Amino acid sequence: MRISFGAALVRAMLIFAAATSWGQMSPSQAASATPVLSSAAYSAAPSPAPPPSTDGSTNANNDQGYIIRKQVDEVHLLFTATDKHGHFVRTLEQRDLTILDDHKRPEAVLNFRRETDLPLQVGLLVDVSGSVRSRFAFEQASAIDFLNRTLRPGSDQAFVAGFNSHWQMTQDFTDNVALLSQGVHRLHSGGGTALYDAIYKACKEKLMTSTSDHPVRHALIVLSDGDDNQSDVSRDAAIEMAQRAEVILYTISTDDGPTVQRGDRVLRQLADATGGRAFFPLKDKDVSHSFAAIQDELRSQYIVSYKPAQFDADGRYRSIEISALKKDLSIRARKGYFAPRQ
Repeated sequence: MRISFGAALVRAMLIFAAATSWGQMSPSQAASATPVLSSAAYSAAPSPAPPPSTDGSTNANNDQGYIIRKQVDEVHLLFTATDKHGHFVRTLEQRDLTILDDHKRPEAVLNFRRETDLPLQVGLLVDVSGSVRSRFAFEQASAIDFLNRTLRPGSDQAFVAGFNSHWQMTQDFTDNVALLSQGVHRLHSGGGTALYDAIYKACKEKLMTSTSDHPVRHALIVLSDGDDNQSDVSRDAAIEMAQRAEVILYTISTDDGPTVQRGDRVLRQLADATGGRAFFPLKDKDVSHSFAAIQDELRSQYIVSYKPAQFDADGRYRSIEISALKKDLSIRARKGYFAPRQ
């Protein structure tokens, strides 16, 4: 039988948050018909944004050191590399990799480097349905502790939303932890579970609509049992919207049953499709290791920028395959992107 999820989660967030106080994040500019051509939640928009505020607004910090002008025919791909033991590899060079974009080698590789401190903007998406009611109070306390220890005023930002059969935004993007804590307390449990709708709306309405002149990393942490029973959109539609919004999904199962459930497989699929990871804690140390792994991953990523061969701004999905020449290394990144439409 699994341990109390909430109690273990509190301990894990203490470890994770203490190590992850880095960078300013702001949402990328995009629209579903004209998505930014980028990968693994790395993006940059052309217009400057004013500094962040502490009143719950969505503005981002204007750090001129991060300005990058986007090109419609340029892909920025974030990825991680691990060895056969699952340890992150931090010494890769460009010659160690092969990349296929739409099954073709890139026309040119423009940049390759480790990217250890990109700004972060995080969405906290909490399942408040009746199926997780027994752990709801623990999740609230854990979420507040996470936000308190992770966000730096004037630097990092987050939003809080809950979902049951409906999407419930309780606090918009802000760096004000007090407002975010109030947002967490405004979450109320009960009702069905519309997981796919919640992910779709979080990505479309919060992570695709704002502007920034910074390269940013978008992450959505989803706490749920994965058991969707009331969504209007499909799982594939939720994944597609996350890909268009360039969001990395990290999913944490709240299921405390002893066996793998259908919802666990859903959570894994959502994470895998966006270049994230799914976690299924069984005991205290597993929860702690899961959050430590997220923190370590965010500081162990690479970015490669390239121009795709035979690229057309036609709005269609283009697959990405990236692999290491050394057979004992594994590469994890998102599966592809949607080209902008002009």
